[in-house]
Amino acid sequence: MSDFDDSLSPQDPEIEYAGELQAAQEGYYRTGSTTPPKDHAGVIALVLGLFIGFSGIISVLSLMNIPLFAEPAPTELSSPVSFYVSGDGVVSAEPVSTEPPETMAPQRFEGVPTNLVITASPQAVENTAEVPGAISWQEVYEQVMPSVVSITCYSGHTVSTGTGVIMDASGYIITNAHVVEDAQQIELLLTDGRKLSARCVGADKWSDLAVLKVNALNLTPAQFGDSTALRVGDEVVAIGDPLGAQLRGTMTNGIISGINRDIQVGNYTLTLLQTTAALNSGNSGGPLVNCYGQVVGINTMKIGDYASSAGVEGLGFAIPITSVKTVLEQLANQGYVAGRPCLGLTGEPLSTFYQIYYHYPAGLLITDVDPGSDAARKGLRYGDILTSLDGVAVTSLDVLEQILFDCEVGDELEATVFRSGIEYSLTLILGEEKN
Repeated sequence: MSDFDDSLSPQDPEIEYAGELQAAQEGYYRTGSTTPPKDHAGVIALVLGLFIGFSGIISVLSLMNIPLFAEPAPTELSSPVSFYVSGDGVVSAEPVSTEPPETMAPQRFEGVPTNLVITASPQAVENTAEVPGAISWQEVYEQVMPSVVSITCYSGHTVSTGTGVIMDASGYIITNAHVVEDAQQIELLLTDGRKLSARCVGADKWSDLAVLKVNALNLTPAQFGDSTALRVGDEVVAIGDPLGAQLRGTMTNGIISGINRDIQVGNYTLTLLQTTAALNSGNSGGPLVNCYGQVVGINTMKIGDYASSAGVEGLGFAIPITSVKTVLEQLANQGYVAGRPCLGLTGEPLSTFYQIYYHYPAGLLITDVDPGSDAARKGLRYGDILTSLDGVAVTSLDVLEQILFDCEVGDELEATVFRSGIEYSLTLILGEEKN
């Protein structure tokens, strides 16, 4: 306990000093406890460390997508609620059943069975062009179809198809030259189901026409009309086998959309009729027919076929029958068309390998020479290389045919021939091609 007396007056300096000294020694002041404030730095550091550690744990759990505090599960309703409005406008809620609907069991209907009733239809309306004397397109098809034949050509392992038109009752058939080109065997299918073997009696690349011959009776020749009477806008139909005999006898309609079109077909320029009637591979050689049932053209090609890579529609072409009457008659009667110039030789392009390995020039390797030609008389033979003709480099048969297209029988052309390392120049006289 304290030894100084609290009743002493603090005014006495000595006594006051002594009391203060004693109080200081015992840790007390007059105003109360005078213990110095404690140092809380350690506590603060501990709290801060706990806070940082707890924050780190929360961050790690967040990155691991683990919730720290689980959300309370929503209170489940006894059943879903659907709100509806009654007729008097009162809104209420009704529980919706969650039970799956009962599956309806198949029922067996007793009594009279149901029948599909088909009533009698009136006769089909005849579709006739509005032209005096025209017959309906149904009649056109019935009239022309017996004169249309399906053509299948075999050449080694290659099979090609086309269409033809019976020219007369003696067995001559008209088609395109490109249909029967290189054919080793030709087979025809008639409308009555007969299959006949045919031979090509003549083909003319200049007009893309060929005439076949079959030995058969009871043939139905087509009726041919004057193609020079056609006008742009006249209705026509094409009949043939698009894409082959599987679709044989297909008829497509259109109009004459152009006359006297000069079109490049292969290596030759033909003057053709243009039509919107749909033509496809297999229609070649088939008839283009007017509204009277007359054949006015022989279908030959469409833009987008072998003549062009353009993918277009409504651009078909046919050979006008009147302009090729003489060609067809000559092919049937003598097997060739008079006045077609030829060089009297055939060949094949010289491969790049032979040019490099044997140091041969680019040209046409001669594989056959007509003994009656001027080329044979001038000494040309198998193995010679024709390098130029009339100043034009000859690298293929196509180039040779293009040169001859502008020539006539009897024309003289300067030729260059390579043989045994030496080039020779000579003049060749064009003869008449007789297949």
